[in-house]
Amino acid sequence: MKLTLAITTCLTGAAVLFATTASYGQSPTTAQHKAKRSTNRSHAYQPPVSTQPNDRPVTTAAHSAHPAPNSSASRAEAAGSESIVVLGAGASKETQTISHTAIQQYVPGTSPFKALSKLPGVMFTSSDPLGSYEWSQQIIIRGFDQSRLGFTMDGIPLGNLAYGNDNGLSIGRALQTENNGPATLTQGAGSIGVAASNDLGGALQFTSIDPTKKFGVDVSGTVGSAATWRTFARVNSGELPGGGRFYVSYDHQGANKWKGDGVQIQDQANAKFIQPFGEHVKLTLFGDWSKRAENDYQDLSLSMIRRYGYRLDNITGNYSLAKQIGSAYQNGTAFPAGIENQDTTYYNAAGLRQDAMGYGKLDFDITDRLKGSITGYGHTNSGEGVWVTPYNATPAALGGSPLSVRTTEYDIHRAGFIGSLTYKIGNHTIEGGFWFENNNFEQARRFYPLGQNGTPDSIHWYKGNSFETQWQSAFNTRTYQVHIGDTWRVTPNLKVNYGFKSLIVDNNARAMNGNYLGTPLATTYPSGSLNSTNGFLPQVGVNYRINQNNELFADYARNMAAYDSAQTSGPFSTTTAGFHVLKGKLKPEMSNTEELGYRFHNRVIQASITGYYVEFQNRLLAVTQGVGIQGNASVLSNVGGVTARGVDMAFNWIFARNWSLFGSYAFNNSFYNNNVYSNGVMSARIKGKNVVAMPRNLANLQLGYDDGAIWGNVLMQFQDRRYYTYTNDAYVPGNVIFNLNVGYRFQSSNWFLRGLDAQVNVTNLFDKHYVATVGSNGFENSDPSGTFQTLQAGAPRMVFFTLRKHFD
Repeated sequence: MKLTLAITTCLTGAAVLFATTASYGQSPTTAQHKAKRSTNRSHAYQPPVSTQPNDRPVTTAAHSAHPAPNSSASRAEAAGSESIVVLGAGASKETQTISHTAIQQYVPGTSPFKALSKLPGVMFTSSDPLGSYEWSQQIIIRGFDQSRLGFTMDGIPLGNLAYGNDNGLSIGRALQTENNGPATLTQGAGSIGVAASNDLGGALQFTSIDPTKKFGVDVSGTVGSAATWRTFARVNSGELPGGGRFYVSYDHQGANKWKGDGVQIQDQANAKFIQPFGEHVKLTLFGDWSKRAENDYQDLSLSMIRRYGYRLDNITGNYSLAKQIGSAYQNGTAFPAGIENQDTTYYNAAGLRQDAMGYGKLDFDITDRLKGSITGYGHTNSGEGVWVTPYNATPAALGGSPLSVRTTEYDIHRAGFIGSLTYKIGNHTIEGGFWFENNNFEQARRFYPLGQNGTPDSIHWYKGNSFETQWQSAFNTRTYQVHIGDTWRVTPNLKVNYGFKSLIVDNNARAMNGNYLGTPLATTYPSGSLNSTNGFLPQVGVNYRINQNNELFADYARNMAAYDSAQTSGPFSTTTAGFHVLKGKLKPEMSNTEELGYRFHNRVIQASITGYYVEFQNRLLAVTQGVGIQGNASVLSNVGGVTARGVDMAFNWIFARNWSLFGSYAFNNSFYNNNVYSNGVMSARIKGKNVVAMPRNLANLQLGYDDGAIWGNVLMQFQDRRYYTYTNDAYVPGNVIFNLNVGYRFQSSNWFLRGLDAQVNVTNLFDKHYVATVGSNGFENSDPSGTFQTLQAGAPRMVFFTLRKHFD
């Protein structure tokens, strides 16, 4: 039986690995860039951030390195002994680390956010099964969405992870999932040394695995629902004559949308090189290239779901119907049967991104007491958000279609340096450092013609032949951050962390020349500068070890978030007149976070409970003037604050040989402190209302088994109701979703079977209908009729099969 299974598995894997993959031009259809609604989805709510110098979670030996085992036996041994979740023993704040093994148990290509979503206080949603579709990606921690969280990869800043990202890139475009090392979450506040200017509500620090010291080749193939297809290959050089070692890896991934017409495609390559120079200096080089094209899913409303169901989507394959809808809207005639209005369904939309990122890092031990590092990095990005709009017709001379293509175009060129020094003296470990980044970002909104008989490919790049430019701006953002802190071992059982950081961010905007509908762009859209500065952002933490198994911790942190530099979010996303009015009034958002917690850990149980209190000040709210999808200007202002109180709980219990049970629960009570006023008149009565998008209750329960050969787990995730209006008059109900992951690692000395393993992943195991993302198109004050299109349907049950083979 085992031999039959092995032969079948290998043949399937060979077909997956060596079949010809489709190029971008040969792929299915849909369109790119959710520029459809250029709203700022970052205003769900915003609490604080904190962390002390040299405050790192204690890890087991199996977890301490970035694992990249070589043989099937060693992989099984590592997987069996590795802690799936480490609950931060020894840290003076709430922190957890998800292991390399836990991330690899998901479908290859899955966002690591899905693995992190089981941690307490973390809500992650996406309308695709892998969590990688960026328009619908939503991560909220204790009420703070991704625009107010810090993200790094090997210490390199990833920016604010907004969909129309102006200062970074998503972790899925920075690092292949097969190369993910452990990922660490700090819910309340990231370390004062984290390279992030927006980490009000915590930090997520991703890592890449290191090259192995032994030569090896890893290949894998994945097939599954919606014609999912992924191939991956990685070559490890092993230790070279000079002591260096490297790996290079490449993957191609393609899938159809689970509903409608369109594709999700990515090609990506990673390379990493480590070279020691003697015993005291180490050089690390890393490079990433990614090209991604995603056709969008339709944004839905509650009334649309009730009328059409969860499978309503864009009509990319029906250009004739799309033209009828556009003509009806523009001429004021009746819409086709079954179509309520011009927003019921669109023809096509897509997001296109191409990134290149790299860094070089020197680690050095100057003496036994003095250590340090310096890193230089760079990142370039080119992107388009594409939407076929019925609101703007193509001029007759250029084709005359009642539709046109609207794009939001992006170009990022950023570079920076990060440095740190650590000095140990007596019972003190003093650490200080700096971060500098220069980011040049250009953004434009353009319209492209369409003919009467058809359109280009659904993931076509449109740059070059627009008939209108609505706006075009260039932004420069310079970030300066320094920090210093001390970890003081007062007694063997008492550790105190204290320190502060200083942050200065200079934002400059320049509206480009041109005109839109006869109006000069440079006079319509703002040029100018803003500055966010705070010289003293302190963090203090205490960890007291009661005995070998019990500890208490507490911390306080104050943080500031810098302004965004973009035409679609932040203070520059308004008119010139609006900018001049707001310029002297805006204050950067601030947060104050307090935590008090308890941990227990022994050989079979890890457990923690944390209570927190957050005061969020100077909340910035963008109010769109008119319908968001038409890209009208918004006005940004400080509208008060938010208070958050809550409890996070987690446990990891090895209750029998090879069996484990992980559970987490979070209660979050986040509410607005103030009503919103416009020109002295109340525009939104939201004082005391719950913060949008954040459930009050979140729970996760995972049963796992791993004997080194057979492994599996089933995960239940519960989300309470989520509001998408500030007045809380509209919400989506809670949901309970199950996911199943099982696999088998072949343990054999036979060359054919050695290093072979297979796994099956089933998402949404019981095929539940539910709303995944709320606020995909922003939030409104009220939606009594349920017509605001800002919801994304969750994917149905989907099944994936993966085969991996290691050669040494």
